[in-house]
Amino acid sequence: MPWIMLFIAGLLEVVWAVGLKLSNELSRPLVVSITVLALVLSISLLAVAMRNIPMATAYLVWTGIGAVGTFLLGALWFSEPITPVKAVSLICVIIGLVGLKQG
Repeated sequence: MPWIMLFIAGLLEVVWAVGLKLSNELSRPLVVSITVLALVLSISLLAVAMRNIPMATAYLVWTGIGAVGTFLLGALWFSEPITPVKAVSLICVIIGLVGLKQG
């Protein structure tokens, strides 16, 4: 269960990161509200997951999920470019996350 909570926390990190982009410099109240809610839930789930997962591992996985998810949504939704170097770097992050889960 802690790993599921950590995964959801990572997904919520993606939500609040994208929310910041969509908030138009925090000028859209509904988007800002969703962003803040996602941020609070993400950190709360991270804190709960840290009861059973070592802090460094939990934090690295949480930020990794957020980074990978934000990168992919940026490419798909906002047409941000994926260069070969970025693609290889993304694969390295994913391999690192899998390794942390296995360790």
